[in-house]
Amino acid sequence: MKDEKVQVQNWDYILLLVTLSLLGTGLVMVLSSSYMLAQQRFGDGYYFFRPQVAYALLGLAVMLIVKQIPYQFFTRMAYPLLLASMAGLVLVLIPEFGHRVGGANRWLRIGGLSFQPSELAKMALVVYLAYSLAAKREKIKDFSVGLFPHLVVLGALFVLVLAEPDLGSAVILGLLALILLFVAGVRFSYLLSLLLLSVPVVYLLIIRSPYRLKRITAFLSPWDDPLGSCYHIIHSFFAFASGGLTGLGPGGGRQKLFFLPEPHTDFIFSVVGVSLGNEGVAFVALLFLILVARGVHIALNAYELEGTYLALGLTLVIGLQAFLNMAVVVGLLPTKGLILPFFSYGGSAMLVNFACLGMIFNVFSQGKTRT
Repeated sequence: MKDEKVQVQNWDYILLLVTLSLLGTGLVMVLSSSYMLAQQRFGDGYYFFRPQVAYALLGLAVMLIVKQIPYQFFTRMAYPLLLASMAGLVLVLIPEFGHRVGGANRWLRIGGLSFQPSELAKMALVVYLAYSLAAKREKIKDFSVGLFPHLVVLGALFVLVLAEPDLGSAVILGLLALILLFVAGVRFSYLLSLLLLSVPVVYLLIIRSPYRLKRITAFLSPWDDPLGSCYHIIHSFFAFASGGLTGLGPGGGRQKLFFLPEPHTDFIFSVVGVSLGNEGVAFVALLFLILVARGVHIALNAYELEGTYLALGLTLVIGLQAFLNMAVVVGLLPTKGLILPFFSYGGSAMLVNFACLGMIFNVFSQGKTRT
């Protein structure tokens, strides 16, 4: 029988190169998509770009620091991290702390700083599940051990995020938990029942919310209301169509000139389409696919089960958001406010995603090889 030994390793250089490529491309797209918008609103074309560069540099520093800390430290801090994220989700609902934008209280503002607690909640849920599922692996098929306590935690986060309201992030939390519970070996019948029970809940959340219902009808019939509920997706289609195969260049295209709403955030992938064309779109999608593949590879070669769950879950935090965002802007899913990691403007997601990568790299550094 072959023996296993711990091998001290430094970096997964493929994952590092992919990350830097995504970050560099994302910064160029933020500048391209926001320059005219920032010039018109604030008289400064670099109004969004400068903070994004600062977020990127700070994120890289966070990744380097977290990478040096054994991931076991974070999993042992799972409950404090979970409580901190829940406290943040509660605070955003309090007017003195929460910052309301577009009808939603998603940002926690203290002084001149703002943060989106739902981003931290995604990472906190994964860290908690990695710790708990590994600790309970012997009894994982018991309902009272393998499913119920994790369902309670998920339910608390789900309700708090919905209260903002933010159905997209709530769905991401549910998918993260469902996948990790399945991988850990929770009975499939339990998970299937949970999934079936969630369908009528999501249905009620949609039909009782006029703006969510409009997004569904816009998805099903995207050309019926071109100046109303279908406006976003139609102009996203125009962006991809005008980009063609090779694109019009980072400064080209008209859709980002006040036609495509908030082109530097949720619909920045449309700007990739008009600027870099179908080739650029395929390149960015491939980079994210490689990132997910390397993350899964690291998870499968983790030194212990806790590292496997952690690396897989944190990879999904980035990967799920990326592919759901891309699916939305090309019309494969209803419009929802999900960011494109390393591309969309904002510091909360940038810092959390780099913290996730730091932990993934640490799992890699403690990886195992067979001799």
